[in-house]
Amino acid sequence: MTQAPTPPDPQDRAVRDAWYAVGFLDHLPPGDHHTSLLGTDLLIRRQDHGTFRVTAGDTLLPTALRHGCLWTSLGTPPASPVAIPEAAEPDRRLVCCGSVAVHASGLRVVENFLDLAHFPFVHTGILGAEPHTEVARYHTELRRDTTDSMTGGATEVWATDCRFHQPQAARSAQSALETRYIYRVATPFVTLLYKTCPNDPVRPDVIALFVQPTAPDRCLAHPVMFLLDDFSPQADLVQFQQRIFLQDRIILENQRPRLLPLDPRAEIPTRADSLSVAYRRWLKEQNIRYGAT
Repeated sequence: MTQAPTPPDPQDRAVRDAWYAVGFLDHLPPGDHHTSLLGTDLLIRRQDHGTFRVTAGDTLLPTALRHGCLWTSLGTPPASPVAIPEAAEPDRRLVCCGSVAVHASGLRVVENFLDLAHFPFVHTGILGAEPHTEVARYHTELRRDTTDSMTGGATEVWATDCRFHQPQAARSAQSALETRYIYRVATPFVTLLYKTCPNDPVRPDVIALFVQPTAPDRCLAHPVMFLLDDFSPQADLVQFQQRIFLQDRIILENQRPRLLPLDPRAEIPTRADSLSVAYRRWLKEQNIRYGAT
């Protein structure tokens, strides 16, 4: 017997009122498309003149087009989805990397994205390798989003001063790099990282992960990159990122519980997990229930 999808708790306003990417614009041809968000069935209709209509039953939902994606919300979202100022730089390439279904909480997927310690063991020879396994101390903090007043100025989780030895930090990297990272969690299901770019000594590459929670223990992950790379073929860039994410999916789908525990006694953190600890504490302060235990 198939279990009905679980909608969010009515009190879970931070989840209901958020924007969610529900598909890449290039992958939504004219016509009707079906998907799910927070246990609710959605009908996406791309109309002939390029606009979108998203409905949940008889309810018309808000929509926005940003960062190569169609966004919607089941509640009352801020005026626009997450701001990424670098996305407007004319020499950056927008690389939409394909949607990946994951049988795990979307919160688990975000937390995995924030984890430096797994690089040498899960992404061996790419993002890490032995004996370079130590995670150096880094700094975590809460910041008020000032990049876009239209988003409402919500509090975000940031981690700075992150660095890690990586054999191939990017598709365009020709040798190993001491890669510097900055992590940003903009909403419970939207996270970004800014990392050393092999092609620019000053500006970082930006990689975003937009997570669409379809059920408490299932989601679709939409990775998007904003790269300073004029020469790598688009297909190679997508394949590089998909290879990394599919390695993560194996780990994510074998984690138990599938939901993310927010009780600090549930899992024992190490020094390398300070960003995860900050993320879970931030979720708990917002009374996040959907996808969490």
